[in-house]
Amino acid sequence: MNLEDQVVLQNGVKMPRLGLGVFRSEAGQEVENAVRWALETGYRSIDTAMIYGNEAGVGKAIHESGLSRNEIFVTTKIWNTDQGYDSTLAAFETSLNLLKMEYVDLYLVHWPVKGKYKETWRAMETIYRNGRAKAIGISNFLVHHLEDLLPSVEIMPMVNQVEFHPYLQQPDLQELCKRNRIQMEAWSPIMKGKVLQVPELVALGKKYGKSAVQVTLRWILQQDIVAIPKSVHRDRIVANADLYDFELSAEDMSLIAGLDRGERVGPHPDQF
Repeated sequence: MNLEDQVVLQNGVKMPRLGLGVFRSEAGQEVENAVRWALETGYRSIDTAMIYGNEAGVGKAIHESGLSRNEIFVTTKIWNTDQGYDSTLAAFETSLNLLKMEYVDLYLVHWPVKGKYKETWRAMETIYRNGRAKAIGISNFLVHHLEDLLPSVEIMPMVNQVEFHPYLQQPDLQELCKRNRIQMEAWSPIMKGKVLQVPELVALGKKYGKSAVQVTLRWILQQDIVAIPKSVHRDRIVANADLYDFELSAEDMSLIAGLDRGERVGPHPDQF
């Protein structure tokens, strides 16, 4: 396993296992630096969203990187107030214009807006059929949302990006996604840095000569779950990718699995 490692989505599209998240990275210099440092480090996946307000900066940093567009996997998301069929199509155009791109690699429904997400999904299918998103998926969809959505889809969601970390593992959701070949992707994988205060993870870090953050990210990758840790600090962006010179034993994987508390650091999808 290395930083170039990819998972293959159900439609054959390859998606890097590790990416940079830019949630709350300020538009302009801050997000541009973060993306530039990530690409210099070898990351090839950047995850943004309309609501982050930094799509233009992400696009600018990618265009200035000297890398060709097809080398970088770009994800963005439709915001809640834009959900619905026509409004989703319009919002997608806005995102492409801000990114200055002809397509995105992955377009996600950011949250399951009640009474809207089925119509939104129809628009996602249109975008996908037009080739303007290489893959489409959902974000923050729980088991009951998926059980409601899936019977009505023509194209199966390829990714479900959810809060996932040692304290929130959602085994039922993992199982449902696996059964339907929906790739799980973890946001807030290091619990906003709180993994540094989990004694078991700190101890494992000492054992492997790594930080609790690196142990956590490695644990996620070893489960074939994609991770997008966010940082705007160059040293942390580099450290978050330093995961490929060690492997967690089956015993230590189980130890971390035993930390699950069903505890969120972000909003609950039913109450967001």
